[in-house]
Amino acid sequence: MRSKLILLGCIVGLAFAHQHDSVLNLKQAFKAKKSKGLEAMQGKIVDESHILMEEILASAQGRKELFDSDVPNTKDTKEEKPDARYKRQVGQEDIRHALCQDKNAGEFFRLVAGTKQCRDVVSCADGGLQAIRCPPGLAFDLSKQTCEWRQLVKDCNIKARPKLALPNFNTDEPICEPGELSCGDGQCLPRTLFCDDKVDCLDGSDENLCDSRNDPNRADDCDPRQCSLPQCFCSVTGQEIPGSLAPERVPQMIMLSFDDAINNNNIDIFEQIFDGKLKNPNGCDVKATFFVSHRYNNYSMAQELHRRGHEMAVHSITHDNEEEYWDNGTVASWAAEMGGARDMMVKWGNVPADDIYGSRAPLLRLGGNRQFTALETEGFVYDSSMVAPLSNPPYWPYPLAFSAPHRCHGNFQNCPTRSHSVMEMVMNEFDPREEPGYDDETVSGCAMLDSCSQIRTPDNLYNVLTHNFIRHYEQNRAPMGMYLHAAWLKKQPEMLDALLFWLDEVLSTYDDVYLVTMSQVLAWMQSPVDSSAAVQFPAWQQKCTALDTEDTCVSSQNCQLSSPQLGGIKQRLQTCNSCPSYYPWVNDVAGQGGV
Repeated sequence: MRSKLILLGCIVGLAFAHQHDSVLNLKQAFKAKKSKGLEAMQGKIVDESHILMEEILASAQGRKELFDSDVPNTKDTKEEKPDARYKRQVGQEDIRHALCQDKNAGEFFRLVAGTKQCRDVVSCADGGLQAIRCPPGLAFDLSKQTCEWRQLVKDCNIKARPKLALPNFNTDEPICEPGELSCGDGQCLPRTLFCDDKVDCLDGSDENLCDSRNDPNRADDCDPRQCSLPQCFCSVTGQEIPGSLAPERVPQMIMLSFDDAINNNNIDIFEQIFDGKLKNPNGCDVKATFFVSHRYNNYSMAQELHRRGHEMAVHSITHDNEEEYWDNGTVASWAAEMGGARDMMVKWGNVPADDIYGSRAPLLRLGGNRQFTALETEGFVYDSSMVAPLSNPPYWPYPLAFSAPHRCHGNFQNCPTRSHSVMEMVMNEFDPREEPGYDDETVSGCAMLDSCSQIRTPDNLYNVLTHNFIRHYEQNRAPMGMYLHAAWLKKQPEMLDALLFWLDEVLSTYDDVYLVTMSQVLAWMQSPVDSSAAVQFPAWQQKCTALDTEDTCVSSQNCQLSSPQLGGIKQRLQTCNSCPSYYPWVNDVAGQGGV
């Protein structure tokens, strides 16, 4: 099936009595314009940044060594002395100039170091100083340039990060020969050496301006003339529909996915959701994609879920919980983690390698070009780790052969900038509101549904799901992702009831909504068909029900094993195959004890 994919180039529970009218009302609210009184209301709101700036200005008073300038006194007084001077009034522009003359544009720094002021930072902008204050319980991490849990911030006693030397990409007159670029100190080097994760300039500037807008070797923008179906698909905005179909003719695809290991702690959740009662309009069972991490995974259970038609993707071997491990991972370590996790699913879960298409990074931490070079080398068709900021309309999956159609989103993320032959099953952020708000209202979305702090009750969940479904369905019908951890549903059974109620209601109400796997979405994108033809779409009829594929697992082995890499600690491996000698781990897929 791999050759058919695009690529290469509430309560609920019993208290939900939601009527069809409520959905119509929500649709109307979604389409409604802003209230005329919005501007008047906004005029009464005091921007917190203004309050913070007043505090900053107040704190500057008396700091003469930083801000006060002695100027000759021109006042005509009887007691005037020849060399008399006076302190001129300090304004915000004086402060901005004094503070920003040695700072990188847009970088946040502290006015005062210390744990008491660790929440407050400012940055330099063309319009003046901008100030932010982290919420209580958080502090500002200068290295990450974002608010973080206070106990995790280690640089409260530092005012600013060291200023980095930047390359001279744009000069009035050429400095270097064709094919070369200038380092910050004027040294000329081949263009290909810039932003390659290796320091070549003597001042290190070749690796200091490497985001998607400045990398001189970045991927080109999408060119639909060079990328056309069925071999390739891209759109300039990332929001156009494949095949240029009208939105009302497009089947609305929902991608339900679960992260982490499959085992006794969550298999009952999956049994309840996928018991064969929820059906797509073509009569097939609904399907999901599982991003499986190796440790604690029961491969016998993974094998059974794959037999029923669900998709197995990889989520690494170790699922290391240190962000730096993934941020700074090498091509080799990413390949060992993701390629190794796939090989383990093949060997111990008996899932054919050609049926494993995708990966998702633990903690959704991106490893930049190193990560995607590894995925490309290992032959993965897609990744689903990149988060797109909340947007209307939402984004369709796109090829990383071209530059991403949205900005790099997330806390200090390292997004890929080069061209990679991998599709990105982008994670559109969920709108955590239960109904549409104003167009210019600032809202922070959430990538994982179970990370939306606003969802506290089954009714919240039902309404948020409905609102986001309508956002997709009434706009460009981009695939709606529902990204979850089963532990959230296990801990709160009422949320599972709400989810099941909502899924049943949507599938019963709409005849053009399908719960499909990510590879099935890609299959449709390669060969788009309208809603009327989707019922017969071949890729969505494979393994239609749990009865279509024979069970080949004779018995599940519960192996208690150790690994030299884990210090001899016993781990359990459940598999339908014979037990290995050692617990499989990184660079030891077969469990032979190698390190």
